[in-house]
Amino acid sequence: MSDWYFVPGFAVRDHTFEVPLDYHDESAGPITVFYREVVDPEKRDDDLPLLLHLQGGPGGEGERPMPGSAWLSEAVKRYRVIIPDQRGVGRSTRLDGAFMASLPDAKTAADYLSKFLADSIIRDFERLRVTCFSGKRWHTIGQSYGGFLTLAYLSLYPDALASCRTTGGIPGVPPNADEVYRHTYPRAAIKSRQFYVRYPQDVAVVGAIADRLAAGDVFLPNGDLFSVRRLQSLGQGLGMQHGFERLHWLLDEAFDATGELSSVFLYRVLANTSNASSPLYWPLQEFIYGSEENGPLDWAAARELPLHAEFGVDRRPLLFFGEMALPWMFDEIRELTPFKPAVDLLMQRTRWPKIYDPEVLASNEVPLQALVYFDDLYVDSSIQLDTLSRIGNAKAWVTNEYQHDGIAFPGVFARLETLLLERGVDLSR
Repeated sequence: MSDWYFVPGFAVRDHTFEVPLDYHDESAGPITVFYREVVDPEKRDDDLPLLLHLQGGPGGEGERPMPGSAWLSEAVKRYRVIIPDQRGVGRSTRLDGAFMASLPDAKTAADYLSKFLADSIIRDFERLRVTCFSGKRWHTIGQSYGGFLTLAYLSLYPDALASCRTTGGIPGVPPNADEVYRHTYPRAAIKSRQFYVRYPQDVAVVGAIADRLAAGDVFLPNGDLFSVRRLQSLGQGLGMQHGFERLHWLLDEAFDATGELSSVFLYRVLANTSNASSPLYWPLQEFIYGSEENGPLDWAAARELPLHAEFGVDRRPLLFFGEMALPWMFDEIRELTPFKPAVDLLMQRTRWPKIYDPEVLASNEVPLQALVYFDDLYVDSSIQLDTLSRIGNAKAWVTNEYQHDGIAFPGVFARLETLLLERGVDLSR
C-alpha cells in the first residue's frame, strides 16, 4: 500500500494483493492484482460506502483518475471508489505478447489465457472484498464489459453486492456470439454511413487511402503491414460520443505534399491499432461469450462477415468495422501474433465455465439500474432489454442522447444514483 497522493479533485492510494492464477488449482501459483482507492481529499478517513468500478474491455485497465472526470467527481461525493486493474492488464501481473511467446506450446498458452475471463475476475474481486475490506458489501458501477462482469457477480456472489449500475453492458443470457454479430455488422454499417453523411469529404479520402493500401506495399512505422482491413478497423471508435470527430481528424493529414501517405498519419494509425496498451482486448473478445457448452465459438465474427458483402475491401465508400475480432489481426498486428496459437485452440473449445445463472438472476434482489444506449454500436440495445426483462429487481434507463461512453459526461452517474434513490435504495452503507 502506498501513501496518499493527490490528483486535482481526488486523493489516491495504490494497492496490490495476490490471488491464485487458477482458483481450481491454487498450486499453479499466484498472480498480482493492482487497485486504486480514490476518495474526496476531505473524506480520506471517513467510513464511506464502497463503490467498485468494473472496467470495460475485455482486457481494459482501470480508469486513471483525471481532473474533471465527470462520473468519478460525482461518485466521490458519496463513495470510496475502488478501481482495479483486472488480472492481466495495467499494473496487475501483465499478460502480453511477450509473455505468450515465452510459453512452451499452444496448449499451455491457451490454458493460461483462459484464466483471464469473468469467472476468475469476479473471484479476484470477491477475494479482495473479503480479505481487504472485511467483507463489506460493494456498490458497483460496470461500464460496457463491466456490465457483463456485474451479471457474473450477481450470479456467483449476490450477497456481496448492495447495489449495481451498468452503462452499455448487459449481455445476452445465455450468451450467443452468433447473435451478437448478426446485430453488430448492420450497426457498424449504419455508423459508417452516418460518418460519411457528417463528413462527406472523407468518402474520397478513405477511398484514396484504401486504393493506395490495396497495392500491399505500405507498412506502419513498426514494420506491420498496413492493409485495407486494418484501415477498416479504425471504425472501432465510431460508437463513442466524439468518435466521428476523432476519425475525421485522424484522416485530416493522411497524405503529404507528394501525394503519399504521410508519416504523421502512419504513426497515428499505429497508435490507434497496435494494441500495445490493451493486449488482451482482441484475444479475449469472443471468449467473453463462452459459457457452459456453447462452444466452439469458431471465429463467430469472421463466420458472419461473408453475409455482409458491403464490408468488402474493394467496396466504396469503404465501410468500417466495429468490435469484431478477426483472424487476420493475429497475422498482421505485431502485439497479437504471439496470441494466435492459443486463440486458434480456444476458438475450438466446446465447454466453458458457467458465467451467468439464469435462475439466480431471475430471483435477484440486489437493485440493478442499467443505462441502455439505444443506438449502442457495441452492445445491442434489444439484447440488453431482453436480458433485463428476465432479471429480478432490474430497471432500465433507455436513451439515445449518449453513445457508448456516456458515463463520461456530467450528470449521467448522478442520474443513475437518483434513479436508485427514487426506488428506495439505501446508498449510505
